[in-house]
Amino acid sequence: MASNARLDHRNPLVIDTHELGRRPGALQRLTREVDAPRDLGIQGVVGVPEGAPMELELRLESVMEGVLVTGTARATAEGECVRCLEPVELELEADFQEMFTYPDADDRGRVIAEPGDDAEDDEDRLFVEDGLIDLEPVLRDAVVLALPMQPVCQEGCPGLCSECGARLADDPDHHHDAVDIRWAALQGFADSSEAGDKDEMSGAEAGVDEKQEK
Repeated sequence: MASNARLDHRNPLVIDTHELGRRPGALQRLTREVDAPRDLGIQGVVGVPEGAPMELELRLESVMEGVLVTGTARATAEGECVRCLEPVELELEADFQEMFTYPDADDRGRVIAEPGDDAEDDEDRLFVEDGLIDLEPVLRDAVVLALPMQPVCQEGCPGLCSECGARLADDPDHHHDAVDIRWAALQGFADSSEAGDKDEMSGAEAGVDEKQEK
């Protein structure tokens, strides 16, 4: 379980639940615009740039064992088309729901004497810490799940030419004449023969000119 000192109420992703209270059934709705934290997305593929504006719509509900948070995050993600490597912008909408447990309550909402006895269970849960909850890990998971693993600039993007790297969407008629490798050697031989014939013809013409001069 995380230490209370880690949470800063001035962080816009840290929510103060004191106003909500611990009476089961109490509700609180919040709307916030925050700056995106770093590494929010799939590294090297697509993500929300650090500091980009994000809109959060939150619903906090007090239950026996803690605070149930349901929300939606909206932002613009940036990345690179996996087919043609052009820049891509995506309008992102990520929904999430997470339970933040009171440190002094078990799964049934009953008060327990020594919270955190089960270390493995604590690692899988998020806690209300001195009335504060941190949305960043929840937001990070939600955004990663909402982003495409292989972003494209448009559906059906044809990608790049495998031979010259040209962007095929810019030139739909782009193509290269196919050469059958079985004929490539013969074509080279024909070219060599043609060059040799031209040399012989040039030599013959030169000889005729010399005779005419005599």
